Amino acid sequence: MHALRPLLRKSLFNLFAAALASAVLLAPRTASAEALLLIEADSGKVLQAENATIPWYPASVTKIMTAYVTLKAVKDGRLTLDTLITVSPTAASQSPSKMGFRPGTQLTVDNALKMMMVKSANDMAVVLAEGVGGSIDGFSAMMNDTAQKLGMTQTSYVNPNGLPADGQITSARDLGILARSFLRDLPEYEYFVHIPAIRFGKRVTGNFNKLIGRYPGADGFKTGFICASGYNLVASATRNGRRLIAVVLGANSGTARAVKAAQLLERGFSQDNLTWLRPSLGTVDKLVPVDASPPNLREDMCGGHRKRPASDDDDALIAANGGTSGSASATGGEAQVTFFTAGLQPPLMKASELMASAPAAAEPVLVYTGPTRTGSALIAAVAADADQQATPKPRGKKSRVARKPDAADKPADKPKDAKTAAAKPDAAKPDAKSDTKSAAKPAGTKHAAAKHGAAAKPAEKPAASGDQAAKPAKPKAATKPAAKPANNS
Repeated sequence: MHALRPLLRKSLFNLFAAALASAVLLAPRTASAEALLLIEADSGKVLQAENATIPWYPASVTKIMTAYVTLKAVKDGRLTLDTLITVSPTAASQSPSKMGFRPGTQLTVDNALKMMMVKSANDMAVVLAEGVGGSIDGFSAMMNDTAQKLGMTQTSYVNPNGLPADGQITSARDLGILARSFLRDLPEYEYFVHIPAIRFGKRVTGNFNKLIGRYPGADGFKTGFICASGYNLVASATRNGRRLIAVVLGANSGTARAVKAAQLLERGFSQDNLTWLRPSLGTVDKLVPVDASPPNLREDMCGGHRKRPASDDDDALIAANGGTSGSASATGGEAQVTFFTAGLQPPLMKASELMASAPAAAEPVLVYTGPTRTGSALIAAVAADADQQATPKPRGKKSRVARKPDAADKPADKPKDAKTAAAKPDAAKPDAKSDTKSAAKPAGTKHAAAKHGAAAKPAEKPAASGDQAAKPAKPKAATKPAAKPANNS
């Protein structure tokens, strides 16, 4: 009888584990227009995967690859972090979010990377692409070649910033592979994926990844948004020496993507002692790709039902409504247990409350234009950038005509980074075509003034989308970009 007890215990154990797994696998699942993935950074082991191999529009998580290719070139000695690169008219013409520097402005690879990764600056992505690959097309070829070498079989790139383009596609699986590769191949440059904030002149911009400074152990990576993709996030965190990577694609708000990523990470960390209960999902590179077209979430993300235009810098956090409204519904309800070991796992931390809290205090990293500087030269460079930021304001106050575009610009600030337009040193010219300079010129009806205005406009035009290059009244030109950021990463 005693000899039979171990066999009986083992049989009951196997029966229990099989029943538990079957119950979860056979349970009906609600359709979801999003993709989720949770993996171990070191081993690539998949801890959770939902729609992880369905093709998806990457939006600004594209910039992880832009940073990877750039830093690989630095590591290989083809350039340095101190190498000066120049803002071209093409770079200056990119849609927000961006720094808004004038064509001809120079800055280091180091500063461009920091601006791109923290502020998600689309113009800086192009500056880096042209500096490393010679052109957008040349750099995109480098990105695609790198993706193939890393095993990202579902990914193709057309541009370095993730702005809408045919053929710009990835998947949660491929983004997991890319994040692992970044940590493995470029450990000395990992700092770039978890900078909490940057200071340019007088303006401080916090990282769009809301886990940085809020979720314990958060240490990467990047957010993204265009209307077609929804809200995307690749995030990583480390606890007790174990690092996990979470990918969320297609969330319905910036808050939701951060909360979902925090929940995934928390489940992964808390389930470490119950791995034997979960069916093995293999490693991320073994996930089988799905042959399908990416879902287009434009209507859901940017339809008329939204109270304000959607954007990557979605600060409509739960803090704005007292930590209750919208948080649970946006994430499917935090009390809902969706992991394999439902009922056996410890209570999850409230991710929505965590994301609504203020980030941990951190000194913003100084970024600036021009060559690498230290000491008093750095202080002078920061002061010069701050002075440039302040120059448009007096002009707006002096000219009654110039004040109108400022008012019209407010909706354009709303969908993107509210800090962007307020602080852009030269962005007023390339970004909003009817800013103070262009608005003031028509006010003086002299031909000489008109000539100067005409000379300035070709450099400004690229900042607008093609359909805004016609000649409507100036205030209209300022209002049109307000809708444009709905398509920007």
